[in-house]
Amino acid sequence: MNVRRELKSQIRDHEFVSMRIEHFLQTAVLSLIAAATLHAQAPQAEPDQPRPAVPTVTFTFDWPAVEPHRYVIAVESSGNATYRSWTTDAGAEQSDASDPDSLKFVVSTAARERIFALARQLNYFNGDFEYHKHRVAATGDKTLAYADKERQSAARYNWSENGGISQLTELFQGISATIESGRSLERLYRFERLGLDEELKNLQRLAAERQATELQIIAPLLERLANDPGVMNIARQRARQILQVADTPPADAGHASRR
Repeated sequence: MNVRRELKSQIRDHEFVSMRIEHFLQTAVLSLIAAATLHAQAPQAEPDQPRPAVPTVTFTFDWPAVEPHRYVIAVESSGNATYRSWTTDAGAEQSDASDPDSLKFVVSTAARERIFALARQLNYFNGDFEYHKHRVAATGDKTLAYADKERQSAARYNWSENGGISQLTELFQGISATIESGRSLERLYRFERLGLDEELKNLQRLAAERQATELQIIAPLLERLANDPGVMNIARQRARQILQVADTPPADAGHASRR
């Protein structure tokens, strides 16, 4: 009788131990699954982008509602700059998103100094500059970035009340407006010269409102228009007027080249 009770007790102990082991294994498996799921859902850090040889400030603009719907302006501390844009406009050149329209140019000394001074004041865009007090209308997704051999940082925003961010945004958007207007003028000059005066009038208005900046970028084109007797006189006069208000740097510095 005692032997039978002892056997029953050993069997119960064995079953208890087996249940404990099974519970432990189930818990361990569930923990591993949960950990794997959290790791998969967690945002993975992007690999560092190659750092430039010289300090560079980059402005990126994205907004599907406008054309170009994306553009990137990179300005080096030397003043050398590159503008790349993407458009869905079938009539525009280089509209393939994988092969953006690219232009190399040089910003004015005043613009270069202003860009990098503001970048320093803004701690090279380390921080949150987005406006959070209340919802504001969409004005395009913007990113200001700084990179050199030692640091790399960026700030993304729709709209900011920070004065330095606003100044840089206006300057870079003004550069884009000047370049895009220059491209429109180039197409009109080649295919529809009667439309030149209207485009020049629009550029003149943008320049007066400080919405088109660094006009020296397109100074060579404006000079061609102003000196071409095949262009309507009123358009030639308007091109000369815009040249007069352009902050034109030395001859070689203002010239841009398309890649």
